[in-house]
Amino acid sequence: MLRTKHNLTDDFDLMQDRVSMLKQSDPEFQRLSKVYAELDHRVRGLEMRDIPTSDEYFVGLKTQRVHLKDVLYQRLKEWDEIGS
Repeated sequence: MLRTKHNLTDDFDLMQDRVSMLKQSDPEFQRLSKVYAELDHRVRGLEMRDIPTSDEYFVGLKTQRVHLKDVLYQRLKEWDEIGS
């Protein structure tokens, strides 16, 4: 398994300023960011500790994380379009 940490500032390296700003100024972005971080923590915990779990559960967590990352990315893009 990859065991790669997927935090937003690393994954959206070129948008770090926007991520930080939205975490501070947009309550919904902040809430979604926290959920994303919790999902990443759970996935990494399973990977790092080799905790037995069903493939279905593990893939489900990773799918949720990817979906949430897409939602967060869309919010970042919307902010960029509005802010420009």
